Amino acid sequence: MRLMSLFGFSLTLLAAAGATAGYGEDISVVSGKSGIVLPAPPPVKTAPVVDEYQSAGSAEPVKVTDNYRWLEDAQSPETRAFIAAQDAYTQRYLDQVKILPEVREQISNLLRVDVVGVPTRRGDKYFFTKRLASENQSSIYLRIGLNGADERLIDANTLSADQNTSVSMVDLNEDGSLIAYGVRVGGADELEIHFLDVLTRKDTADVLPSARYYGVQIAPDGKGAYYSKFFPHEGTRVFYHAFGAPVVTDATVFGREYRGEKLGEIDNVIIGITDDGHYLIFSIGHGVPAKRQDILLKDLRVADAAIVPLVFGVESRFDVSYFADTFYVDTDYQAPNHRIVKAVPGKSPDQWQAIIPEGKDVIEQTSLVDGKLYVLRLKDVKSELTVYSLGGRETGKIDFPGVGAGSTLYGREQQKDGFYTFQSIVTPPTIYHYDTETGQSEVFAETKVPFDPKAYEVKEVFYTSKDGTRVPMFIAGGKGLKRDGTERLLMTGYGGFALSMTPVWNPEYAWWLQQGGWFAMPNLRGGNEYGEAWHKAAMFDKKQNVFDDWFAAAEYLIHEKYTSPEHFAIRGRSNGGLLMGASMTQRPDLFAAIWCGYPLLDMLRYQRFLMGRTWTTEYGSAEDPADFPYIYKYSPYQHVVAGTKYPAIMFFTGDGDTRVDPMNARKMTPLVQVSSSGGRPILLHYSLKGGHSAGISQTQLVVDYADEMAFLWTETGSK
Repeated sequence: MRLMSLFGFSLTLLAAAGATAGYGEDISVVSGKSGIVLPAPPPVKTAPVVDEYQSAGSAEPVKVTDNYRWLEDAQSPETRAFIAAQDAYTQRYLDQVKILPEVREQISNLLRVDVVGVPTRRGDKYFFTKRLASENQSSIYLRIGLNGADERLIDANTLSADQNTSVSMVDLNEDGSLIAYGVRVGGADELEIHFLDVLTRKDTADVLPSARYYGVQIAPDGKGAYYSKFFPHEGTRVFYHAFGAPVVTDATVFGREYRGEKLGEIDNVIIGITDDGHYLIFSIGHGVPAKRQDILLKDLRVADAAIVPLVFGVESRFDVSYFADTFYVDTDYQAPNHRIVKAVPGKSPDQWQAIIPEGKDVIEQTSLVDGKLYVLRLKDVKSELTVYSLGGRETGKIDFPGVGAGSTLYGREQQKDGFYTFQSIVTPPTIYHYDTETGQSEVFAETKVPFDPKAYEVKEVFYTSKDGTRVPMFIAGGKGLKRDGTERLLMTGYGGFALSMTPVWNPEYAWWLQQGGWFAMPNLRGGNEYGEAWHKAAMFDKKQNVFDDWFAAAEYLIHEKYTSPEHFAIRGRSNGGLLMGASMTQRPDLFAAIWCGYPLLDMLRYQRFLMGRTWTTEYGSAEDPADFPYIYKYSPYQHVVAGTKYPAIMFFTGDGDTRVDPMNARKMTPLVQVSSSGGRPILLHYSLKGGHSAGISQTQLVVDYADEMAFLWTETGSK
């Protein structure tokens, strides 16, 4: 690709930060069904840049014009003025949403409840996170004994003035006397790593600087820690930090290549240490999702031990558990729905012994606790948890209290207890303590939300996609809610990266149900709901299958009179934001309002920014002539058409997103604004703190959730 022209231009934005209030009342207004009146969006200068792409099968390059390339520079004064103008325009809209104060109060009631995380046990010590209803952030707690009193060890609410700094547990040493914990600012992916001496209740002097870490593990002898650190545009390296020594002296343990293969930006190295301290395990995922996963071992009992492969160079995924000098591997090798095998170093996967064979239902998670295997499967996207001996004999089940999303059992290889979770669209999360010897469960922590699950019902339906594929979908609504096409409906989806969309609790969906709306979640191809075959059916040149599944779900809901296009709201974030982009460019007639969060939209250039290069194993890259034709065909940014009646749209992103570059939303917003003839608001909600990861304060989260829900509710009603 080469640039035909660069942006040498004079920028004339109507908006500097202080010049956005009036806009000029003589400008034609934008007025939707909501009755909200807005002036035309703030004008944004175009500065065309023409790129040339090579396309397989074509001798001539394809020329593509980008009018808003200048908005890719996040820190330029012109871009900051653009953000200020767009935020002021969005705020002018929100100031007219009469229900917004009420929505904020209702969302606050759903969010501001006591929340507890799954505990990690060391001896008689239980470590977990907890946030009280009145607090903005979760803190790290210690409980001595299962029923002991809770003691706060690290209070995240004191770490920043705006309380947008959060903490998370990263690792514990064997006796629970040392905690490695992460400190995150806003919604960024990066963490700063600290170490707390539990006996003195004070941090040590050791700090690993803010970065993207793929594992921090305290060494078995307690003298240091191993950590895997990502370097932008370079890749991942593993280091050893000796406690008390400067970080700049940390020794490289694993680096640029292995067995002649160079490791680059897309090769992510995750590390872990076996519970007995014998092995440091390197899991190398080539791309996100990993098209290939290598597992390497370093024996920590042997000084300067060589790093040896458990599996290397096999185009499949492998997830390792370990017990009594034996490796148990959950893999999709020759088993798209996964199977469990006993792995032996030095032997190929073809020689490994199958313990639990592949079945009809996909294996979602596996854990090894108290010498037993706990296997979580999805049966038509509903969770089932089965217990097996290490020889593969089924010995029982853990029964979840309904149809919903459960977890595997979290614990250690030689502990006699563990914890699992359950939730559903209408059931807030509950953590259960499980006795591995008696098989008895008891509630450890229950999220008590002002929401009555008995007033609602959830059902699963199956519909037919464009190519005849049978696709499942969950639908929730109040008992007795009518189906005559007049009710509002909110639908969400994802469809990618082998991530399953299970029926989990979400305060936003709960709010929507409380207002009397329907909620729907189709399980689009691209996820892991039916194993790797389901995932591969929507990768690369098959990505359109995701969009076709989505549109078929919408058509089903309209045909069955759950709603109609004028009352239809959709939302999605990240890869789900790409789904929203395809919705507005391919089928704007189906929907009334779209919330498009942290989205991928310019698919010709996504790989050039932040973590984008690592996703080429899912999407491909327009820089490859073989990939360009199919990416160009669906990339939303290149398919906005002037004069189209677009739905009401709120793009949501911000500087705190260090994963999907906010340039996608920044460029798409003015393009849709100038192209839309529908008279509906096209807004950019730009957060300076929010990002892809959790971490912003509950105060900010209430505002963001309420703005989103109030927008979607307002724009799907009658005037």
